[in-house]
This record gives sequence, structure tokens and C-alpha cells, in this order.
Amino acid sequence: MIKIIHIIAEFYTVMCNELVVCVSLKTSLMKWKPDYDSAASEYAKAAVCFKNARQLEQAKDAYLQEAEAHTGNRSLFHAAKAFEQAGMMLKDMQRLPEAVQYIEKASMMYVENGTPDTAAMALDRAGKLIEALDLAKAVHLYQQAAGVFENEDRLRQAVELVGKASRLLVRQQKFAEAAVSLQKEKNMYKEIENYPTCFKKTIAQVLVHLHRGDYVAAEKCVRESYSIPGFSGSEDCVAMEQLLQGYDEQDEEQVSRVCTSPLLRYMDNDYAKLAISLRVPGGGKKKAAAAAAASGDAGAAPPEEDEDEYAGGLC
Repeated sequence: MIKIIHIIAEFYTVMCNELVVCVSLKTSLMKWKPDYDSAASEYAKAAVCFKNARQLEQAKDAYLQEAEAHTGNRSLFHAAKAFEQAGMMLKDMQRLPEAVQYIEKASMMYVENGTPDTAAMALDRAGKLIEALDLAKAVHLYQQAAGVFENEDRLRQAVELVGKASRLLVRQQKFAEAAVSLQKEKNMYKEIENYPTCFKKTIAQVLVHLHRGDYVAAEKCVRESYSIPGFSGSEDCVAMEQLLQGYDEQDEEQVSRVCTSPLLRYMDNDYAKLAISLRVPGGGKKKAAAAAAASGDAGAAPPEEDEDEYAGGLC
């Protein structure tokens, strides 16, 4: 009974709000401009009432009307907030692609309003929303958010988002795009002088390039990393040199030993999976064939010498 009374009260509140909105938006001889500010305030109240009553579709519509009123008043920040709230209603209704569209629209308004940080954070949230449903869209959103932060010279925030994009590209096995993203990520970490993380990105690059079958590119990544302070002679450097050597010599055992070491096994999950699944060209047959040939030669009897017909002399 109490719940019914609550819903009725919410209904009357909404009706009153709509009446105020109609009055606010009307123009007359003495009132040339609609009162968008009052209208936006009443739409916001109506949206909250619908939300509390779990009427999510109506709440979404009210938030969109609020956004329209704020836009008419050139209050872009508040319009963007209303679009975000509409997106959240759609998220609760499990209509994630539509939710992301409104959050993207909000982010554009935040940028236009001069609040790019808020725009980037909105895009990050949108990426998290859609990640389970559409990895490609999530990558696009993370890259957009990173670009906004990068334009504001906030590299620490930007590089985290580039890293998210890199991992999702690897998960989709888009290794060519992942290689480009990882290089960008590595350059950013180098610029902010986070050298130990640069070492880890070199490992990720090597794994990605070897999965592409591009040994030359993998070797180049290691060679270029020698210029990073502390890389030469480090555990990461030694491991990559051994991995490249084993891969080049088709030594499956050596490659497996490096790829199952704690250094690679405890990387981010997407890169750890790359390490575990890495195989040398030909499945290591070169080494196996060489070992078999060597053992065969060792077990064979020495060749018999031709009998010398003059061994006993001429007579």
C-alpha cells in the first residue's frame, strides 16, 4: 500500500513539473525568451521521480529534455551531464550501445565547454561499459580518451588508456595494430621517464611481433631498447635475448623456458597468454632433427676400410 501511495505521489510530482515546464517555455508579448533554466530544473526533478519509481524509459526521456533545455540556454556542461544521465538509464535497461552514444555526445559537449578532463573520464566510463559487448568499440573509446588527455599534456593519464587499448587489440589478435599501440605506449613511458615499464613494453612488443612471425621487428625492438637507461643487462633484456636466440635457432625448449618463466608468466593476462602460446617456426624440428642426426652418428659403426691387395707385400 505504501509503495502505491509513493508511486501516486511521484506521478503528481511529475505532472506538476510538466505544468511548470509548459509555463516556462511559453513566450508572450512581455516574455520574448523561454525560461530554459526553469524548464531544465523541472525536467531534472521529473527525471529523478521517474528514476525512483523505476520508470527508466520515462526517466531517460526526461533527462534528454533536460539536456535540450540546457542546450537552449547554452549551458553545455549541464547539458552534457543530463546526456550522461540518460546514458546511465539506458545502461540500467541493458541497452549499452545506445548508452555509449549519449555518453560520447556528452564528451563532445564537455570538450566544447572547455572541460576536456571530464570528457576523457566520460569516454573511459563508456569504454568500460561496452568492453564486454564490443571490444573494437571499447578500443576506439579508450583511444579517444587518451587523445584528449594527450592534448592536455597529461601523459600519465593518457598512457593508461593507451595501455587498455593495446591489451584489447591483443585480445582480438589484431597484432599489427597492437604493435603500433604498444610503441606509442612505450614512447610515452619513456617521455615520463618510467623506464622499468618501458622494459615490460619491450617484452610485450617482442611477443606481439613473434606472433606475427616478424622476427626482424622483434629484434629491432630489443635493439632500440638498449638506449633506455638500465635496460642493457637487465633481467628483461637477458630474457628477450634468449627468447630471440631460441626462436631464431628453432629451439623449442629454450623458447618454452623463457616463456614460462615468472618474468613473463606474471605479466598482464593478455601478454602472459601470448607467451604461453608462442611456438617456434616448424615446431622446433630443426633442433630435433640435428639431435637425432648427432645420436645416429654416435651409434653407427666406423666405416670399413677397403682391403689392400698389397697388404702382404709383392711376393
